[in-house]
Amino acid sequence: MASSTRDPVVRSSGGGRRVRRPGDVAFSSTAMGAGIIILLVLAAVAIFLTAESIPAFTGDPAENPILDGRSFAEYVIPLVFGTIWASILALIIAAPLAIGIALFISHYAPRRLSAFLGYIIDLLAAVPSVVFGLWGSLVLAGAIQPSFVWLNDYFGWIFLFDGQVSATGRTILTAALVLAVMILPIMTAICREVFLQTPSLHEEAALALGATRWEMIRMAVLPFARGGMVSAAMLALGRALGETMAVTMVLSVSGVISFELLTSTNPTPIPANIALSFPEAYGDGIAVLIATGLVLFVLTFAVNALARWLVNRRKDFSGAN
Repeated sequence: MASSTRDPVVRSSGGGRRVRRPGDVAFSSTAMGAGIIILLVLAAVAIFLTAESIPAFTGDPAENPILDGRSFAEYVIPLVFGTIWASILALIIAAPLAIGIALFISHYAPRRLSAFLGYIIDLLAAVPSVVFGLWGSLVLAGAIQPSFVWLNDYFGWIFLFDGQVSATGRTILTAALVLAVMILPIMTAICREVFLQTPSLHEEAALALGATRWEMIRMAVLPFARGGMVSAAMLALGRALGETMAVTMVLSVSGVISFELLTSTNPTPIPANIALSFPEAYGDGIAVLIATGLVLFVLTFAVNALARWLVNRRKDFSGAN
C-alpha cells in the first residue's frame, strides 16, 4: 500500500506484480511517439538539405548560374555574416526593451494594467511577418531616414555610422529594427513568466531587510531569472536568424561584408537571399540556395545548442538554490 501511495504510475496486483495503468501507458507512449516524430522530422530535413546541396559542392563553379565562378565559401560567407549581423543587432535592440517591459508588467504595473499589457504583447506575436515587412519598408524606412542623416553628421567618426547615407532609409539598421520589434513579444513573454516565478519568500525577505523595489529586483529576481533570460534571448535570436519576409521586403541582395549601418549597400541574410534569388534560380543554382539553407540550419542548431549549454552552465548559480 505504501509503494502504491508513493508511485501513482503503478499499482500492485493480487499476485504482488506491479502493473501500469492503461491511461499511463497510453500517455507515455503518445509522448514518446511525439518525441520520436520530432527527431525523425529533424533528421529528414537534414538529410534532404544535405542530399540536395551536394551539386553545390561538387559542381563546376564557372558553370553555376549563381556562383558565377566563385567558390561556394566565397558566396556563402557574406551571407552568414549578414545573417549573424542583422540578428545580433536586433537582439541588442530588443533585449533591454523586453527585460524592461517584462519587469514593468510583473513588478511595477497595477494588476489590471499588467494584464492588459500582457494581452497586447501576446497579440503582437501573432502579427504576420509580411505586415512587419510592409511597415518597415513603407513607413519606418522613410520616417527614420532623417535620423540616419543626423547620426552620420554627428557620429560619422564611428565606423558604424560612416559612409554615404541611404536616401531611402532601407538599410541593415532598419531591417534590424523591424526584427527587434518581431522578436520583442516572445522575449518579453518568456521573461515575464520567469520573473513571476521568483519565489515570493526571496522578494519578501529582501524587502524586509530594507531593500528598495529595484534593489529587491536586482538581488532576488534577476539572479533567479538569469537562465530564463538567456533562454529567451536565444529563442529570440533563433527567430531572427530564420526570419525571411520582413528582411526581404526591406533589403536588396548585395552580398557584401560591411559593418556600416546607414548605407544602401548592406549585408544580406541567408533567408532573404534565398527568397529573392529562388524565383530566377535553375539547375545547380537551386542546389546552391539549398546549400545556403543547410548552412542556416546548422547555424540555428548551433545557436540552440549554445543556449542549452549556457542555461545548464548557469542554473547552479541562478539564485534559486
